[in-house]
This record gives sequence, C-alpha cells and structure tokens, in this order.
Amino acid sequence: MSETPPTESAAAGAAEKTGGDADSTRMLTALVRLRGSLQEVALPLEIPGVVTQRQAQREMVDQLEDYVIPRLMTIEAPMLAVVGGSTGAGKSTLVNSLVGRRVTEPGVLRPTTRSPVLVHNPADAHWFGQDRLLPDLERVTRSTNDPEALQLVASQEVPAGLAILDAPDIDSVEERNRTLAAQLLAAADLWLFVTSAARYADQVPWEFLRQAAERSAAVAIVLDRTPPDAVETVSTHLARMLASRGLKDSPLFTVTEGGVNDEGLLPASSVADIRGWLESLAADAEARTAVVKQTLDGAIRTITRRTHSVADAATEQVDAVRRLREDANKAYDASVDEIVEASADGTLLRGEVLARWQEFVGTGELLRSLENRVGWIRDRIVNAVRGKPQQAERVTVAVESGLETLILEHAETAAERAEGSWQSMASGQALLTDAGEDLGRASRDFRRKAERAVRDWQADVLDMVRTEGADKRSTARFLAFGVNGLSVALMVVVFAHTAGLTGAEAGIAGGSAVLGQKLLEAVFGDQAVRTLAERARKDLERRVRELLDSERRRYLDLLDALAVTVDGPDALRQASRRVDDLRFAAQRKE
Repeated sequence: MSETPPTESAAAGAAEKTGGDADSTRMLTALVRLRGSLQEVALPLEIPGVVTQRQAQREMVDQLEDYVIPRLMTIEAPMLAVVGGSTGAGKSTLVNSLVGRRVTEPGVLRPTTRSPVLVHNPADAHWFGQDRLLPDLERVTRSTNDPEALQLVASQEVPAGLAILDAPDIDSVEERNRTLAAQLLAAADLWLFVTSAARYADQVPWEFLRQAAERSAAVAIVLDRTPPDAVETVSTHLARMLASRGLKDSPLFTVTEGGVNDEGLLPASSVADIRGWLESLAADAEARTAVVKQTLDGAIRTITRRTHSVADAATEQVDAVRRLREDANKAYDASVDEIVEASADGTLLRGEVLARWQEFVGTGELLRSLENRVGWIRDRIVNAVRGKPQQAERVTVAVESGLETLILEHAETAAERAEGSWQSMASGQALLTDAGEDLGRASRDFRRKAERAVRDWQADVLDMVRTEGADKRSTARFLAFGVNGLSVALMVVVFAHTAGLTGAEAGIAGGSAVLGQKLLEAVFGDQAVRTLAERARKDLERRVRELLDSERRRYLDLLDALAVTVDGPDALRQASRRVDDLRFAAQRKE
C-alpha cells in the first residue's frame, strides 16, 4: 500500500546501511521480488473462488509493504504492540491506563471514526517516519478523525524499545474501520487482543486470532471489564478456547470491571501485570528481538504458503483467457473459411449474379457450343459473346451486392458463435456485460467496411486486367470485351474452382465459369488467366480475413486488456520458493 515501495536495489542499500548482513540483504531482495510478482499477477476474470484469492493477494501485498519489508529493513526498531479488539472492549481506556494519561480518546458513540494512535518513547521517534511503519498513512501529532492519518504521541511513560498502537474496532459497522484494524494488526510485532466477559466468544475476534495462530504471531489476550465473581469462570473457559485454537502459550491477563478516575483511567493496579510484562519485554533486547522475529518469520512463512493458492488462481485465469481466446478465434476462423469456400464453389454464381452474367455472355447457344466444341470455340468466342459495357456494369453491381451480403451474414454468424461460447462461462459473461457494446452482432460500421472492401477488390481486379492487357489493347479481342468485360469474367472465374470443366460436368455455375475462363484465355492465354485468377482469389481472401479480424479484435482486445500473462503464475511460485529457500538456509545456521 506504500506509494513508493522500495525497489530491490533500494532495499538492499537500506539493509546495508542499517547493518544488515548478507543473508538479510538476500532475504530482503527476495521479499521485494515476491511483492513485485504478487502485484504483477492479474486476477480479473470472474472465476469461482477468485474473490477470495483477490483478497488474499491484497492482504499479502499490504503486509509485505506495511510490515514485513519495513520491519526487515529496520529489525532493531522498537517492538510494536497493537491493541485491537471488539467494539466496546475498552481498548482506548486500556491504552490510556497503560501510559498513565489520556493519549487516545475512547469512543462514546459507535462507530467511532478516528485515526489510529501510536504512543512511543521520545527517543524512538525517528523509527516511525513515513518510510517505516504503515507508509501510506500520513503522520500527524494532533488529535484527528482522519482514518488516513497515524497520530504519533511521544510519552516518557512508554519505555524505549516499545510502542503501543490503539487500533479501531475489528468488528466496526464501518468498513473503513474494519479494514484499517486488519491492516494495523497485520503490521504488529505483538497483538494485544482486548475482549470482554460479554464478548470473548464472538466469532469476529476468533477469526483474527485464528489467523494469528496460523502465522505463529506473538499474541497476548486481555480479558477486560470482567466482574470479579466471574473472573475465574470466564478466564478458565477462555484459556481452554485459546489452547484448542493453537494459542495455549499466549499470555492471558484479566482486568476486573471497575470505575475510572476523572481522566478516564483505570486504577494502576488493574493494569500493573500488563504494564510490567510489556516493560520487561522492552528492557530485554533478546526477548524483544525473539518476539519480533517470531512474528516476522511467521508472517513470511504464511505469505509464501498463501502465494501458491494465488498462483493456482492465476493459472486458472491463464487457462480461462486461453479458452475464451480460442473460442473467439474458432468462431471467426470458421466464418472466414466459410466465406472463402462460398466465394469459390459457385455459390455466388446463382441468382442475380448469374442472371446478369448470362445477359452479358448470352449463354444459350454459346453454352451448348461449349459442351461439344470447347477446343475451337476459343477462336470464335468474340463473335459469340454479345455483352455491352452497361451489361458488364450490371454484373459488377450484382457481384458487389452478393459478396457484401455473404460477408455480412458470416460476420453476424461469427459474432453469435463467439458470444454463445463466452456466455457458457461465468468469466465470459462478465466480460460481455462490461464490453460496452453488443458483441453478439457485427459492429455498426461493418456493412460500410464490407462495401468498401468489396469495391476495392473489384477495383484491383480491374487494375490487374488493365495491366495484363496493356500490350493487347489494340487487338480485336481486347477491344471487343474491354477492361470492364474482362474484369467481370475474371470475377466469375474466381467464384468457381470448377473452372476448366465443361458445362455439362459442372452445371450452370461451373459452365458460367468455364465460359469466363475461355473468354479470358482467348485474350490473355492459359497461363496468364491462371495467374490472374489466383492473384484475384488471394486478394479477396486477404480482404475478407482483414474484415473479420477487425471484428474478432472486439473480443480479443477485451482479453488483452486484462493483462493476464502466461508466465505470471510461475514467476510467483519461483519468487515464493526463493524466499522459502532463504528461510530454510537461515534456520540451518541457527
């Protein structure tokens, strides 16, 4: 949560400046890398269980930035005891009583929104600057209700080597208070958990205590506001609960219910045991360091363990993105193939295109002649074809309309297929909902793009014929058909792979293509016609792919924007293993 978290080089430099040895420098560098790997892992898709993993990811990054990395960089800093607990447990009153004066205001109204208060010895003030503990909280020395600020209070009553922090209620009805309380407890070297005889069995405090036990954090329990006649019963039951939850070694202090003085402080005798225990820790550098290292090592161990679940969740994200991408690609690849096939199997040589072509070539007698005398008809084809310039234009228009309709229909089909496959996955449903447009239909300007692409293709076909016939423009055959007439003939040839067969073998569409091919061969020759047809066919296919790729990108751009990287999960696992290796190596040296 730090605005300027330390880089690897900065962390290493800080460790050296504070006297850190090579092992601690390596560990610090590994932890900074782990934090970076956690931050880089993206979990944007709505997959079952992802909400929990996102929360875990945030918690781990926060704890690395708020506690683990700063604490490792300043291992000699005072021990931080965070006083946390349930609403109305008496945390602020306890802190004031431990210090011996009012340093934090007890909440009269619930929920109380105020900044956390950190009380420290004046000699330790330099340890609590912006770069050390909870770096995203502004430092203030005045009383404030700003939860984004950390109020620092210097007091000689707090022994050097110890700092006490009063945190908000962990079960506050205000979400910001609960979030801040969890953040502060995660930054503690020692948890001083305050509960009461009426609230000690509540679920929320025990969830926090469970987390503390899991990471071997140093915890002490204060049973506050307990009637004298209930102390033995309640404390015995609470002790059994602590033992059953892995906290049997946690000190348990009892504060009986009683009055407070004019300053709102409990009698000194009521908190003497707690104060004496904290002072003894502060005075014993070895014991204090043991508490800090216990909590720090537990935090690191827990983070490395939890990162594997986040890495698994990241792998699921990678797999989901891959599947969504494959589904979108399959839908559009299929439509491209279908357009290419339909534009080359004679499908387009029906209806309006066929009618206009027959008007141009006069197929009646000519087709019958082709069936019997294909060999010599090439020499007489000029006299057989009766097409006029305006008739060639009609064929061009019919081709344009037919191609546009074919492309648009398959673009709509691809969009429907892709949307249907995405709708079958919760992650895809969420992406479609947030897309900002109806991806189940072709884009609004697709028809215009298709029209322009078809016209551009027809213009290129015209240029091919014009270029190929540059040295034939004085011949009777070229002049008889003209550039437009030969261009429509080339389009017809492209639309049927049956070119070369007789009309009887290929049917009406194939016969029309044969006629177009023979017409072109009469002008250009066999090889030139094959070359022209192949170029025109590939050009059409390229334009179709570009058109549908632009539609496909509507889906793929959504996936690319997620920033889900294939190597993210492995990078996170490797960073976690590196930290564990350093931990185990350090333990072997001890």
